[in-house]
Amino acid sequence: MIDPVKLEFSNKYDQQHARQYLEKHQEGGWRKLSHWRDQQLARRALALAGEPGLVLDLPCGAGRFWPLLAEKSNRVIIGADNSANMLQVACAAQPAEVVKRVRPLQTSAFAIDLPDNAVDSIFCMRLLHHVGDAEHRMTLLRECKRVTRDSLIVSLWVDGNFKAWKRKRLERKRQGQAGQESYQNRFVLPVATVEDEFRQAGFRVQEHLDFLPLYAMWRVYVLRKG
Repeated sequence: MIDPVKLEFSNKYDQQHARQYLEKHQEGGWRKLSHWRDQQLARRALALAGEPGLVLDLPCGAGRFWPLLAEKSNRVIIGADNSANMLQVACAAQPAEVVKRVRPLQTSAFAIDLPDNAVDSIFCMRLLHHVGDAEHRMTLLRECKRVTRDSLIVSLWVDGNFKAWKRKRLERKRQGQAGQESYQNRFVLPVATVEDEFRQAGFRVQEHLDFLPLYAMWRVYVLRKG
């Protein structure tokens, strides 16, 4: 299957960068607190999705959510990532009893190497905020709709909160100093825009969960097909 979309940042994940990605979520009090909140939201999202039995974790990164996904004893987990290095680090770093529950798969989120309706749910954390092009987002969302039978759990950055307002001011300042638009690989999306894109791709919004309402940019959506 040919990958129609290549995100520039994804090329950096050699073995060293993949391990750094694993370690950064384990460092410092704030990152540990952030990880705890991420997991809290993920558990709630999975419950809202009906505790799906066959889950595609894409991109799985260094397997940060594998222990959480494995908490349901009969859940089958496909841990997928575009980076072979990420998959290697994940399989080496996560607990052995968890890893044996995971089926590794190297594939792109924009061209998933699975048949139609292959899984109950797709668990897509920490990717969509990297996709600034609307056409690319639609490619990703439609591919997720093709592969999931029922639900999509996805996190992204949205506007309408203090951190988004602060980031917008910072980006304007940076552009003014540079004199031109600089490279950007993280994007804050208007709520109305992204929810309309969900509908265009064939999903309906069941629920959204905010990391810190009115303050933080992170939002988790639980989407259902149809």
